[in-house]
Amino acid sequence: MTKKKVLIVDDEPSISMLLEFNLNLAGFEVRSVHDGLAVFDMLKPFRPDLIVLDLMLPKMDGIEVCRELRRRGNAVPIVMLTAMQDVTDRIAGLDNGADDYMTKPFSPQELISRIQAVLRRVQAQPGQMEEIHYEIGPLRVDLGRREVHLNGAAIELTPKEFELLAFLCRHRGKVLSRQQLLQGVWDYHFLGDTRIVDVHISHLRDKIERSARSPEFIMTVRNVGYKLTGPGPNDRRSALA
Repeated sequence: MTKKKVLIVDDEPSISMLLEFNLNLAGFEVRSVHDGLAVFDMLKPFRPDLIVLDLMLPKMDGIEVCRELRRRGNAVPIVMLTAMQDVTDRIAGLDNGADDYMTKPFSPQELISRIQAVLRRVQAQPGQMEEIHYEIGPLRVDLGRREVHLNGAAIELTPKEFELLAFLCRHRGKVLSRQQLLQGVWDYHFLGDTRIVDVHISHLRDKIERSARSPEFIMTVRNVGYKLTGPGPNDRRSALA
């Protein structure tokens, strides 16, 4: 079996060495770089399956790296490392396309669990997904093609936003707790930080709702979580090319 490749981007040698050691033991192929610009030099020769990206980096910080990767259309999964107190920066990482974050200090074993969870989600991509689409009023979600249209216009979602919307579609009308969404979309089978769910729900609303303050599709159920609703059950199954 081909080893999955992880690129570590951290300017603290002690952290890079610790992560390299543990990721190698877990069966990953690992490379490390120590500044943000070096990430782009490693993309073609190494072709990482996932990037562990520190927020505070010389030359180009983690937010800028994440933003530039997504601007270039590179969807490589990113787990961002942040300091415990930097709540705003953690949210900024998710805002700019990070798939997950870990706060320092952290357990290498927990980080490996997060990495494995993200990679499992990535592997469950088009060829393994059911060939079905959902039509909820003017919203059309095509799982096979990974496309979303609203009133006939294409909506651009990040991979994680699409997975979240797809999960909500599969459970339409059902109230889902934040922890259920963490487990279903991020594959966290332990108590995780539910703020990651709220951030992605906010992003989805910005893209598919006429008014994020008065949503028509993704409803908040106070003190519980969220549910996807709509004008009626119009799901249609189709054989997709």
